[in-house]
Amino acid sequence: MPIDLLTGPWALATMSLLVLGDSFFVVIPGEIAVTALGAIASTAGSPPLWSVIVCAGVAAFLGDTACYLIGRTVGTERWRWMRASRVQRALAWARRRLDTGTASVLFTARFVPFARLAVNLVAGASRIHPARYLSLAAVAALGWGAYQASVGAVVALILPGGPIIAVIASVAVALALGAVIDVVTTRVRR
Repeated sequence: MPIDLLTGPWALATMSLLVLGDSFFVVIPGEIAVTALGAIASTAGSPPLWSVIVCAGVAAFLGDTACYLIGRTVGTERWRWMRASRVQRALAWARRRLDTGTASVLFTARFVPFARLAVNLVAGASRIHPARYLSLAAVAALGWGAYQASVGAVVALILPGGPIIAVIASVAVALALGAVIDVVTTRVRR
């Protein structure tokens, strides 16, 4: 992949679309796109790192808000996929967590793909006040964008070898950190 594609005018738009799509379909590599563009920003200087963070945060916020609105208007049982046992378990988990601490759950779920979807749907379905939800979701999304982009930027600064090596290494680090977060959250739930 030529580096010009990653530093060009469409890089931020493409990354933003991937992050937005990742809010609904967890197989879309939104996190990887942000981490990779953070590495490119650090090594090539374009796009600026701050723009990667802001665009990632805004796209994540819009996706989370859309899921919240779906939960608020549709609920969590209308479509067949919502009634599947695995989905119902995730929604029940999200309901329990939201009852004990909305802010901590929104922040934590932002980093766990399927939990993010479940928490945002349940937040809407349980009618968490929109102003409270939107403010917490905005801070969580911006924090997530800063974290993901910073992983790429820091790895790129530490690791010599140019932008392509930085992208590959930062994606590997991000995937490893994601796996660690998954293991820790699974153990905490048990």
